[in-house]
Amino acid sequence: MSLYDLTIHEANELLNKGEISSMELTEAVLERIDGVEGKLQSFVTVSGELALELAQQADERIKAGDHMPLNGIPAVIKDNMCARGTKTTCSSKMLENFVPPYDAAVVERLNAQGMVLLGKGNMDEFAMGSSTENSAFYPTHNPWDLERVPGGSSGGCATAVAAGEAVYALGSDTGGSIRQPAGFCSVVGLKPTYGRVSRYGLVAFASSLDQIGPVTRDVTDCALVLNAIAGHDSRDSTSVDQPVPDYTRSLIPDLKGMRIGVPKEYFVEGMESEVEQVVRQAIGTLKELGAEIDWEVSLPNTPAALACYYIIAPSEAMANLARYDGVKYGFSAHEAENMWDAMEKTRQYGFGPEVKRRIMLGTYALSAGYYDAYYVKAQKVRTLITGEFADAFTRCDVLVTPTSPTVPFHIGEKVDDPMQMYLSDVCTLPVNIAGIPGISVPAGFVNDLPVGLQIMGKPFSEEMLLRVAYAYEQATHWGHRRPGI
Repeated sequence: MSLYDLTIHEANELLNKGEISSMELTEAVLERIDGVEGKLQSFVTVSGELALELAQQADERIKAGDHMPLNGIPAVIKDNMCARGTKTTCSSKMLENFVPPYDAAVVERLNAQGMVLLGKGNMDEFAMGSSTENSAFYPTHNPWDLERVPGGSSGGCATAVAAGEAVYALGSDTGGSIRQPAGFCSVVGLKPTYGRVSRYGLVAFASSLDQIGPVTRDVTDCALVLNAIAGHDSRDSTSVDQPVPDYTRSLIPDLKGMRIGVPKEYFVEGMESEVEQVVRQAIGTLKELGAEIDWEVSLPNTPAALACYYIIAPSEAMANLARYDGVKYGFSAHEAENMWDAMEKTRQYGFGPEVKRRIMLGTYALSAGYYDAYYVKAQKVRTLITGEFADAFTRCDVLVTPTSPTVPFHIGEKVDDPMQMYLSDVCTLPVNIAGIPGISVPAGFVNDLPVGLQIMGKPFSEEMLLRVAYAYEQATHWGHRRPGI
């Protein structure tokens, strides 16, 4: 096995035994980036010199007896999280040259663990998209088939982890933006409970939906990264002050006594039959592992979740993106007749088509005469969806569904059809609406294209999700396959 294919826990063991150094591991990953990045375009920024400097520091700590699980392990951060001294662009012309003067809370915590930062991952502009085709710079390509999308908006991070360009990554998830690309790239992606991980330093898309989480090669790594980034942060008013368990203790390959529900509404019209077959086989494996499967779970308001999301998210996006006015920071159009002309030209150039589309949707939903008809009604539906999940978790420990109704689609296939693109997130976005945790794990392949299994739980039940995901992973080993690029 090549060094760039190691998991976190495998690399950590070799580092602590002195069989490899962080410098050697980092050089191997950087060489891998040099070899495949031209085909994949996973990164917006590659910080090679910084990574080598951090690797050298990690080796010195290891020699001094520091054996932290993430020390010396190369990682990529989605390009909407601030890292001091490293460009944070959100894959947008608006922030093309923005260098933040501070670290996001999650970056601070990973730095304290000895992270080796490789650079920033490509994404849909301001995290708005399901394919990473909305990047202002270039689309990212799926490592399993270069003609297909890796999912989005954290597609760069998922691609990098799958292809050996990083050992792990941090993504953000507003409607499935960690889980859907994880499913499309055959890696593990976790969206924690809303408030479990600080959003301080995350460039806001939809503040009541955004959450940061890990993208990793296996479930053990996912637990290790979550251990590092979870916890209260007084700088984030939505951060929950609740003790953080050691998530690795939940990694038990046994599901005896576990009650797993299968919501029938998630096997939606338009789902590819081969994807449904793979997911049903995965559910059969969970039963073989000792779980009791409940096929009668119903979440009747699930069909309304897509419309609910695409009112709430654009409304919050419109409010959050109002700060990009050409005055405070970011791109500014200087050749203008007055302040209003400057603001218009700044936004006309700085924002891409999908961002403009969502700003207009949000402005309409919040406008006088339509606020009650759209936004208020969407919030009422959100309450109903949240309540349905709560009811389901009184009879089930977790719920399982497909991560996506399709395998990765071709680049350009849906880019001109926003409704078809939005349907890519139909299985994932209810999790964000309800604020509950969800994880995607590799479940198999259809014609050599990955399929993900989504596991959902009640708030702050990440331990339960990780247990189910780990047991399934150990029984199937789908995540051991690597793309042939």
